Amino acid sequence: MPQDKLWIAALGGVHEIGKNMYFLQVGDDIIVIDCGSKFPDESLLGIDLIIPDIAYLQDNKDKVRALIVTHGHEDHIGGIPYLLKQMNIPLYASRLTLGLIEIKLKEHRLLRDATLHCIDADSVLTFGPVTTSFFSTNHSIPDCLGVVFDTPEGTVVHTGDFKFDMTPVNKQYPDIHRMAEIGTKGVRFLLSESTNAERPGFTPSEQLVGAHMEEAFKQADRRIFVSTFASNVHRLQQVVDAAGLTGRKLALLGRSMVNVVAVSKELGYLSIPEGMLVEPAEAAKLPPQEVAVLCTGSQGEPMAALSRLANSSNRQMEIHAGDTVLLAANPIPGNERNVSRIVDNLYILGAKVIYGSRSELHVSGHGSQEELKLMLTLMKPEYFIPIHGEYRMLHHHRLLAEAVGVQGDQIFLLKNGDLVESAGGVVRQSGRVTAGQIFVDGLGIGDIGNVVLRDRRQLSADGVLITVITLSQADGRLLNEPDTISRGFVYVRNSDTLMDEINQLVKATLQKMSRADLEQWNIIKQTLKDSLSKFLYDKTKRRPMILPIIIEV
Repeated sequence: MPQDKLWIAALGGVHEIGKNMYFLQVGDDIIVIDCGSKFPDESLLGIDLIIPDIAYLQDNKDKVRALIVTHGHEDHIGGIPYLLKQMNIPLYASRLTLGLIEIKLKEHRLLRDATLHCIDADSVLTFGPVTTSFFSTNHSIPDCLGVVFDTPEGTVVHTGDFKFDMTPVNKQYPDIHRMAEIGTKGVRFLLSESTNAERPGFTPSEQLVGAHMEEAFKQADRRIFVSTFASNVHRLQQVVDAAGLTGRKLALLGRSMVNVVAVSKELGYLSIPEGMLVEPAEAAKLPPQEVAVLCTGSQGEPMAALSRLANSSNRQMEIHAGDTVLLAANPIPGNERNVSRIVDNLYILGAKVIYGSRSELHVSGHGSQEELKLMLTLMKPEYFIPIHGEYRMLHHHRLLAEAVGVQGDQIFLLKNGDLVESAGGVVRQSGRVTAGQIFVDGLGIGDIGNVVLRDRRQLSADGVLITVITLSQADGRLLNEPDTISRGFVYVRNSDTLMDEINQLVKATLQKMSRADLEQWNIIKQTLKDSLSKFLYDKTKRRPMILPIIIEV
């Protein structure tokens, strides 16, 4: 690759919400931006987490100079431990972001060997021919940064997640003057997030939530449970302020909530009055009107604290009739059903539930159409690459860019892995690198593929039928009656006739087989699968997984 050639690509984050990961490469120097994760949908049975495929970076490990992290949300930092297990590259992030990353690295026992650097909006870094600088943005978490790469092929800007909140609760204002200065100097490529590209107008300020939160606290007669994203430090502060205003103690439920509060408090991003925080066991003994609880689970995650509370399976606390539950976060697309299920269960328990957009307990951390146009206008990019969103969001962002003057043929709607190349002033889309998704299941990383998932879907749909046969080693004769076991297919005690028919079919199938075939286990198994599968579908219209087990004596 010529030294002055520039490549830009996404390894995650386009045509999807989550697992954001991008890189730019100039010659033999690669800089990575973010390494996030996303949660699986209902079709990915048993999968805990999805992270980007980093095969290209592994193949070019000696060229990767840095990982720059724009902010501390899971869809930007969730994959970092898995990346650093494969390649221990230097990591650069702002103070709070670094604190949240350190929690993850500690859990994975990687912190001691990690190379971590704290940066801010005034930092300047050099990686080979690329000079990297930053600018402040605001979002639903403090310490968010946009990134500027000055390369031989021009300036590349990555906005990170942003909105233009002119009255931020933490006084971290977007640095519009710096953005305008960057645009005045000239931007060759702009990579800008697209989450709210379909939403007209401006995104409301976080300030609006505080008043509604306080009003909800004042109206509550008994305990208050508030569920939100643990990383939304602004919202956590608003809950703390409302609890202080109404004289309530505050308990925390959920590991990530406990961790984020601890780090944010230690670093000075969260101010909690002395004596307000209490353990859940202590809160359970206090008068209901003196207690507020901050918990995880606003997205309906089955194992999170709110889900356990709604199912009355949380060992530390219970929700009683008359308690108030505030859902201070909107469902991420795909999570609506899980959230609805929890809301139903809360109503069954007799709780008063305040949720949804009309509750005004949540505002988005992402800029709407007018803010996206403002970013485009400030940066005045020659070429535009919408990122961070599903295809329809990228499409609408393209329309916004065209509306403010970016030429349509200079906008690239990429898939993960697509390369945009700039060489000698000529820009084109050229080729692909490996990109996809890696499934994390328990301790396994990447060992679950399509075949395993297909088997899990089949097991979840129609169950499994196991037939055990004992054959003579000498002549291949069936020595005992077949033993058939059903799990998730039919209830054996109510299906005696069907189980007998299955066993008779197994015997008949074996009797029809030649001596030569009976000496080859793979032929026996496939023949039994074929005959049983056809028989069971004709009888039940189901297709269970069929597992013949052969014992040779």
